[in-house]
Amino acid sequence: MTAPALRNVKVLDLSRVLAGPWAAQTLGDLGAEVIKVERPGTGDDTRAWGPPYVTDAAGQPTGESAYYMCANRNKQSVSIDFTKPEGQELVRRLARQCDVLIENFKTGGLAQYGLDYASLRELNPRLVYCSVTGFGQDGPYAHRAGYDFLIQGMGGLMSITGLPDGVPGGGPMKVGVALTDILTGLYASTAILAALQAREHTGRGQHIDLALLDVGVACLGNQAMNYLYSQQAPQRMGNAHPNTLPYQDFPTADGHMILAVGNDGQFARLCAAIDRPQWAQDERFARNAARIAHRDELIEGLRAITVTRSTREWIALLEQHGVPCGPINTIADVFEDPQVQARGLRMSMQHPQAGEVPLVASPIRLSDTPVSYRHAPPQLGQHTDAILARHLGLSPETLHTYRVNGVLG
Repeated sequence: MTAPALRNVKVLDLSRVLAGPWAAQTLGDLGAEVIKVERPGTGDDTRAWGPPYVTDAAGQPTGESAYYMCANRNKQSVSIDFTKPEGQELVRRLARQCDVLIENFKTGGLAQYGLDYASLRELNPRLVYCSVTGFGQDGPYAHRAGYDFLIQGMGGLMSITGLPDGVPGGGPMKVGVALTDILTGLYASTAILAALQAREHTGRGQHIDLALLDVGVACLGNQAMNYLYSQQAPQRMGNAHPNTLPYQDFPTADGHMILAVGNDGQFARLCAAIDRPQWAQDERFARNAARIAHRDELIEGLRAITVTRSTREWIALLEQHGVPCGPINTIADVFEDPQVQARGLRMSMQHPQAGEVPLVASPIRLSDTPVSYRHAPPQLGQHTDAILARHLGLSPETLHTYRVNGVLG
């Protein structure tokens, strides 16, 4: 194995909350040096988004929420007030040395500080500058603030998530995590890597304009295509799938399980497993399109069968027949799952106050340049002096003066 792939890339992370920090963490996991610039006093908004909080050996909060910990591994925190001219100059000097800058201020918000793309491009033409906003750099909504919950509603995701109207508990429902933020972070990291590769040929950086709404619409996937080709807006179907069947949850004797039948061959194997081989030859069910047309009949018949055994019994039987199936785990169940444990998805790092803290590992598996875990999510301003001394050559006396003047936290 060789060193991490992005070991020579420097990232200046001016972003907060989730989408931008998720992108920066991904780059950090791949080996980039990530300098997280935070405002003195409060830092990233999510530091306060608790409980739960990270606590020290005495049970006292350390200043980091569990939410903050999910998106800020492999970063070094520098606390700079760039509303002050001296702070702006420090950030500009850091940007001169960096390959990538990530920010998620409102459109045009950094121009007043001389930290927008047009200003920094003059100082560092090779800079890849990624702006993450709710609605993008142009259009009638460009000035609006955007949050994941809002975007899940505006982007159509909530209209297809949840139980149908008229069913108890029916109505639009958001996904249980800020999925649009996370997907935007992943798109951002992909776009940054593409821009860095392009720079190898052109010698120039570029501006990346990423909007949560754009990502939310792009990730509607097959549901967007269902609408564009039929001109009929998809409706909420609970856990059912609009295009393949049976592909949803089913009741069992002690709970629920998932069947995820993706083709006619798997359906035939399901029929054999549940002792209904004739269904695989029945013109109502033999082909997927027919099963969709006779959805209610098939689902009713399957439910009458699945309630006769426990979830564990069904999974054991169906796996023998090669039928995709599984339980509906709680998050506690997830971290007890032998496959999750075998893949090492729970890991830990050393925190300066709390000792060993748990984190979720990166899912990226590279055979030759694996991800690396070098820094636990940092405390506010933990690396201010070290970074500014190493990268900008600031003396202890200069750092002290900046701190006295409120430029540094």
